[in-house]
Amino acid sequence: MFENNFQSLSYFLPELVIVFTILFVVISDLVEDLKKYSHYIALVGLGFTAVLLYLAGYSADTNFIFNKMLIFDSFSFYFKSIILFCTASIIIVSRFSLELDDEYRPEYNTLLLVILLGLFLMTNSVNLIMIYLSLELVSIPSYVLAGILKNDKKSNEASLKYVIFGSFASGLMLFGFSLLYGVSGSLDIYEIHDKLLLVNNPSLILFSIILILAGFGYKISMVPFHYWTPDVYEGSPTTITAFLSVAPKAAGFALFLRVFLSVFTEGGDFSSRMPIFNISWPMLLAILSAATMTVGNVLALRQENVKRMLAYSTISHVGFMLMAVCTLTPIAINGIMFYILMYSFMNLSAFYMVIYMSNKYNAEVIDDWKGIAFKNPLLAAFMVLNLVSLAGLPPTSGFVGKVYLFRGLFYDKEFMWLGIIAVLNSVISLYYYFKIVKSMYFYDSDDSKALKAHPVIHWSIILLSAQNILFYIYWSDLYEYIENLF
Repeated sequence: MFENNFQSLSYFLPELVIVFTILFVVISDLVEDLKKYSHYIALVGLGFTAVLLYLAGYSADTNFIFNKMLIFDSFSFYFKSIILFCTASIIIVSRFSLELDDEYRPEYNTLLLVILLGLFLMTNSVNLIMIYLSLELVSIPSYVLAGILKNDKKSNEASLKYVIFGSFASGLMLFGFSLLYGVSGSLDIYEIHDKLLLVNNPSLILFSIILILAGFGYKISMVPFHYWTPDVYEGSPTTITAFLSVAPKAAGFALFLRVFLSVFTEGGDFSSRMPIFNISWPMLLAILSAATMTVGNVLALRQENVKRMLAYSTISHVGFMLMAVCTLTPIAINGIMFYILMYSFMNLSAFYMVIYMSNKYNAEVIDDWKGIAFKNPLLAAFMVLNLVSLAGLPPTSGFVGKVYLFRGLFYDKEFMWLGIIAVLNSVISLYYYFKIVKSMYFYDSDDSKALKAHPVIHWSIILLSAQNILFYIYWSDLYEYIENLF
């Protein structure tokens, strides 16, 4: 149903609250007595956003808002919920990270909220212009946050590389959008498919699709647009690394799925993957998926820096999720949505453990984790649980998530070869994940002093890690909920 601009505001209330929260945080930075409360102002704003988002989520109707620039539906609601939770969690934990200077916390919180607004818009965008603007609204503050540690050379390098790669990818995507608009005459992704079928220039269409894939590939760290990921993850503050590994990936896949479901299917009908001039885009995605998971896992084997290892781990997980996109079946899409939620929890928890190790032991490489199991056995055990889940072993939610990814893939025998590659990559991932486990449990530490984590970080690790068992036991209810979203 189409809504006019005034009526559209009723569906846009969570985003408006984020805008006002940004304004209040900026004002607090200008008033010396309020500067130290910017953290709490941001969290209160996110609380109101969560309430409004929850109330809006009861609507099962699909509504086009702001002259069909954005869409309000259950699909966007699901991803917004994940993104909002991740952002709130990061803001809470950031308060207790020793990497961040108190002087810059208002700017830090402001930029995170701006990114959150952009991520929300990414999940809602159905217009090529809005897609590009939302991506840039996420990218530009991310460049700044990556280099917020001004006196850290690695942080400066991370920010510079992020800007260079990001600008290049954005330019390619914008050029692809312009070509797509030029040949179709429409900015609406729901109209483009039918209009492309009338265009007698398959080479130009294929070229535009490849350019657009470059833009999406950069956002989700897909090979060959992943080069920025390890350096940015290593150089950025660990809280920002944790955020970049989860929230933009969720929004990126939401946008990726929406665009491809619209452009490459008949009105979202999964049974009708009508090709554009017989261009085998599913095979193209399958090749990119195999390359992404393989490159991510193979290069992770060589890493000694934990943040770089988790960066390559993120790339490999992107490859796993991409393999389900190849089929565009309901089971595959549900599997991706299920897995993204599982991945968000276990990856955040793993990075929070990295924050603890950095705060207390100044740990950067795997050798710095020696003997941690004897100093803090509880947190070490939960870290093992996260790593086992990331590897996809039972009894964890990561195992259930990968089962659904593979389930969607094996429905199409054309991509059985991709499933075999994915299984082999899962085996490879066990090796580098268990390098950390080996260091924690099989070596003695040079320093026998045990340092307790801050209660907020301590309980964040425990609660987020606990979902690995919780969702393994109660996965059916969650999956049923996801199924009902379509």
